[in-house]
Amino acid sequence: MLRSLVGSEMCIRDRYNGDAEMFDKIHDMRTRIVSSPAFNGDDVLGAILFEMTMDREFHGMPAARFLWEKLNVVPFVKCDKGLAAEANDVQLMKPMPQLSQLLTRAAATGVFGTKMRSLIKQANPAGIKAIVAQQFEVGKQILAHGLCPILEPEVDINSATKGEAEALLYSAIVDGLNQLPEGQQIMLKLTIPSVDNLYKGLVDHPKVLKVVALSGGYSREEANRRLARQNGMVASFSRALTEGLNVKMSAADYNGMLSQSIRSIHQASST
Repeated sequence: MLRSLVGSEMCIRDRYNGDAEMFDKIHDMRTRIVSSPAFNGDDVLGAILFEMTMDREFHGMPAARFLWEKLNVVPFVKCDKGLAAEANDVQLMKPMPQLSQLLTRAAATGVFGTKMRSLIKQANPAGIKAIVAQQFEVGKQILAHGLCPILEPEVDINSATKGEAEALLYSAIVDGLNQLPEGQQIMLKLTIPSVDNLYKGLVDHPKVLKVVALSGGYSREEANRRLARQNGMVASFSRALTEGLNVKMSAADYNGMLSQSIRSIHQASST
């Protein structure tokens, strides 16, 4: 799994005159990634696009169609609108009043699924229960549109109660899965757990299509090391994937570094 250049807006905002020019440059960088010979379905299972990217083109083709038809990479779209203010040691997702319209457009463009993120700061049972309830509630809306939701209740890697929060999260997710109708499947994007293979029961659950791991601020080396110990989880890295890439690199250097990054992440995912 790959997510396109998370955080790029903040990194380059001051370099350009206005949002339009900035977003054009962001899209140029995303295009450079998907145009690299290293970026293909042999090593990359899927790509999570921002809504803005979904509405644009790669090499004259709608972005989602290009990913699937040219690269054999499954397209997803980020559907959340960011995080709400913290309460009960968590941040729920902000309201998504235009979700239905986005899902209709996404399905029409050939997108396979969606991704939505909320954040857990501490092992607060009430907060974690609320996070998971919201994720499944929105996930059911996405399933109703014929798309596969990736639920992403991230646990902060710097939390003093990370392990305890992950244990609570696991139980809440199992409860949510038990309430899903038979025949429906979701995906999960989770922080690499402190207890190895904590999520193996989710990997093997019949209502879970795939469990993917977020890098969460770990370096690529550290994220790979931790992921390699989780049987059945595969990477959905963003910052760790693009670590070391620079817009000023030559094509050879850029493609070489991206290839090394993808291969190392693929190897860590193959356990």
